Amino acid sequence: MSICSQYFPEEPKAPVVATQEHPSVKSKVGIASLGKVFDSRGVYFVADYQKSNGNYIADVDGNVYLDVYAQIASIPLGYNNPVLHEVAQSDKMIRAIIDRPALGNFPGKDAEEIISEILKVAPKGQDKVWSALSGADANELAFKATFFWYQAQKRGYNTEFSSEEVSSVMHNQAPGSPELAILSFERAFHGRLFASGSTTCSKPIHKLDMPAFKWPKAQFPSYKYPLDANVEANKKEDARCLAIVEELFKTWSVPIAGVLVEPIQSEGGDNHASAEFFQGLRDITLKHGALLIMDEVQTGVGATGKMWGHEHFNLSPPPDLVTFSKKFQSAGYFFHDPEIVPNFAYRQFNTWCGDPARMILAGAIGQEIVKHDLSSQAARVGAYLFKKLEAVQSKYPEYMRDLRGKDRATFIAWSLKDAAARNKFLVDMKSVGVNIGGCADDSVRLRPTLVFEEKHADILVAAIEKVLSGY
Repeated sequence: MSICSQYFPEEPKAPVVATQEHPSVKSKVGIASLGKVFDSRGVYFVADYQKSNGNYIADVDGNVYLDVYAQIASIPLGYNNPVLHEVAQSDKMIRAIIDRPALGNFPGKDAEEIISEILKVAPKGQDKVWSALSGADANELAFKATFFWYQAQKRGYNTEFSSEEVSSVMHNQAPGSPELAILSFERAFHGRLFASGSTTCSKPIHKLDMPAFKWPKAQFPSYKYPLDANVEANKKEDARCLAIVEELFKTWSVPIAGVLVEPIQSEGGDNHASAEFFQGLRDITLKHGALLIMDEVQTGVGATGKMWGHEHFNLSPPPDLVTFSKKFQSAGYFFHDPEIVPNFAYRQFNTWCGDPARMILAGAIGQEIVKHDLSSQAARVGAYLFKKLEAVQSKYPEYMRDLRGKDRATFIAWSLKDAAARNKFLVDMKSVGVNIGGCADDSVRLRPTLVFEEKHADILVAAIEKVLSGY
């Protein structure tokens, strides 16, 4: 019996399309009502989570969609997973919820045990963690850690702050508030907060009207597809982009303390790069005394066929910090260098320092992924699905271009001919019972759960072909 069948014996066998419109009547009423107290303009439909099961999400109008978007890539083990239900009802979870501790001051006696469960699935080379509240928060905390580390390397890790630093920082002036930068990439997405917004460069809507740090943006490789027919061109593209990074380190107006990069640029279009490119980034950061931050918010926790997406690259040495959220149902960053811990207490700190309830859930998710080898399952199903999508691409090349994600499990995407066609496709897929998401201007991305199987892939491919055949 498959793990999906074990978890979800009552999972639907196929989507149910109960209405002609998506969203339909009850969803529209719910969206309008919600809009009186909450900004509901981005709502696709109102879900019925009690009726959602496994890989299927239900709405209030009776539609049951095969969900290959999974709450923007953040559902790891399917809807209403019984193991996670059991964890949620445990005494440990109840204590964490109702007596939520201020971890930095009053950790519970089970805090080390909770953290140890998360570290069991940490990226290779990482043995420490700092927790956060969201993916954007994780990245911003990683920026703080990077800046603290960078200045400590110059000052001396255990050296006291100078009187000039202490006085100038109260006026937001150097040397207490130094001019430093985080280098990120065009088309990247790292969050919508202030510092993370300054590193995000996928869509204007994410950051319009926000003051921004004047930090450098390098170019991320734009590969030609299929990869095996464009090896030399893509090698040249790697070299071109690495040369830009090197030049920015040499010429930027302030020191670059860290490089922030996604193993696969997700929101920005599912843009891939090679192991050679990422090793090149690692080498450049070492050369210039900067840290390498891997943003694994979307690629982490088994989504690409390995527990962490950057593990495909076998980087040497490993990244300095790895941020996480989404499928882990928790957030934070992993690291290994003791000097990334700030030199004095209360520098990396807030009331809760994360959320033990979500950390408990993360530990349980990691345990289930390891127990059932769900990363390998995702890789197997992804290979099966990719081959089928290649056949669809050959039939409909205008509507399925640049199919990408080979050997990256179900982390698959493709481009349509333009933004209008992509947006129509996303809507039309609901009419055949599939909830699917987009990225960038004209791309479709797949983000199913880790319990997505070949039978679900068959339903998905049949739905795609049905929609495309009508264009």
